[in-house]
Amino acid sequence: MPELLRMPGIAAGDEEVVLSGWPVAAGAPFAAGDVIATVETAKANVDVEAPSAGVILRVLVPEGTTVQVGDPIALLGAEGEQVSDVDGALAGLGVGPAPTQAAGTPAVDTPPTPAAGTPPAPGAVEPSAAGAGEPSAAVASGGPANGRVFASPLARKLAREAGIPFETLTGTGPHGRIVRADVEAAIADRATTEPEVQPAPSAAPSAAPAAPPAAPPATAPASPPAAVPVDSGRSDLVPHSRLRRAIARRLTASKATVPHFYLRGSATVDALLALRADINAAGTAAKISVNDLVVKAVAAAHRAVPETNVVWTDDGMRRFDTVDIGVAVATDGGLVTPVVRGVDRLPVSQVAAATGDLADRARRGALRQDELEGGSATVTNLGMYGTEEFTAIINPPQSMILAVGAARREPVVTADGGLAAATVLRVTLSVDHRAIDGALAARWMRAFLDLLEHPLRILI
Repeated sequence: MPELLRMPGIAAGDEEVVLSGWPVAAGAPFAAGDVIATVETAKANVDVEAPSAGVILRVLVPEGTTVQVGDPIALLGAEGEQVSDVDGALAGLGVGPAPTQAAGTPAVDTPPTPAAGTPPAPGAVEPSAAGAGEPSAAVASGGPANGRVFASPLARKLAREAGIPFETLTGTGPHGRIVRADVEAAIADRATTEPEVQPAPSAAPSAAPAAPPAAPPATAPASPPAAVPVDSGRSDLVPHSRLRRAIARRLTASKATVPHFYLRGSATVDALLALRADINAAGTAAKISVNDLVVKAVAAAHRAVPETNVVWTDDGMRRFDTVDIGVAVATDGGLVTPVVRGVDRLPVSQVAAATGDLADRARRGALRQDELEGGSATVTNLGMYGTEEFTAIINPPQSMILAVGAARREPVVTADGGLAAATVLRVTLSVDHRAIDGALAARWMRAFLDLLEHPLRILI
């Protein structure tokens, strides 16, 4: 029996993704485990595999379309199954036939337009008047009907973020539905409209002279002058990217739900810098950075204090037997944190190679979703920008994130009480108090700083 293939929930917090490709053409058979669709999330590209052998009877969403998670994207048949009435099969599943398309336009099955005030069938795909950027979720939308205002999910989000009341919008979608283009037009109109100064109403004529106004009390403050509109120049509203929205959702949830506490520490790292120079002088395939050694030191500290290699879950504490560490990577679109697996078991040269590969593919948008998941800690480093010290927000569900600043030459007190110049590195550890208590985190920090000052132990 035919069934709908719906857009899966690829990553936590994703509400919509882009259907980037159909590796299997409509009418072509596929085997269990074959990649039948490719999806682009805010941070990665993901392959959707077939759970069993079958055939794509009809593609419902063309490539490049933004799709709400849970929406139908194709009609699948069992292996060898032939369906003579695909439209009837779709109708039986709540998805209507496609409207008339212009020549060369991919056919996308959409539901019949409901009567005013009638909600659409569950799982139906809404035609978009705004183009491929409009989600295909079936949401009753359009002008007011029986007191309701209908709009697509993306239009609702854009209007809410811009502070535009729905009742002020005019929908240009089918039957007056409000779509993305309507909201963007309203935003543009508001940005270019200058406020007008309303003249004060003139006093009504009187047959008798008006009595003089009573003098104000001596202590009454003078009234402030009326506000005069000031031309502050034109501004543009740049729509948020999917990556920026994902970052905002994830970090807002982290600060709102994860009880953070912070530990700060510093270490002299002259020996660490000398070790790095010696390793690179040996001619390793991948050049070792200070950050690579810091990542290895984090893994070694986890080995020294294994109670910190955990994450909090509602059902219990999840403990790990290997140390997987996230590495924050700045891209043009925003921050991503791919995870290096088994850092505690890798030589530093392989850590450098793995980190370099993940960072390169992160900047090209070529990471897989599984490369962004897992781990108990992340390292984020702003030292290359000259930042000496900062705090970072934990990347859920991990338990800690280490913020690394710039190494600076500073005067330090020696063991015999004298003064000497040394290179000092400052770090700040953000910790999830649900999973790790203060004393435990302090033990971890002491072990980590000791490793930085005795860097040969990092390599053991």
